[in-house]
Amino acid sequence: MPARVYALRARMVHNGVMITTVVKTVRQSVSLPAAVAAQVRMFAKSRKLSANRVILELIGSGMEAEKRKEREFFALAERFRSATELEEIKRLGDELGRMVFGG
Repeated sequence: MPARVYALRARMVHNGVMITTVVKTVRQSVSLPAAVAAQVRMFAKSRKLSANRVILELIGSGMEAEKRKEREFFALAERFRSATELEEIKRLGDELGRMVFGG
């Protein structure tokens, strides 16, 4: 009786997730005010995530926002330095003042 040979077929599917580097994690303890902790827990529950994951995402978003504000500030400062018209200089100076001091 001849031996049966079965061919196995597999399809490679790329799901968009590829780990390219190993990221070292550091355990960090953070104390949150009770009201903030409650908001984090509610947000985590509504998105079906852990509170730790939500905190990590919020920190990442906050850091990106700070970097974006810094880039915007330096771009505005450069426009201020290169401005030649008095009206534009005043407007850009006022905008710089609002960025630095709020308001």
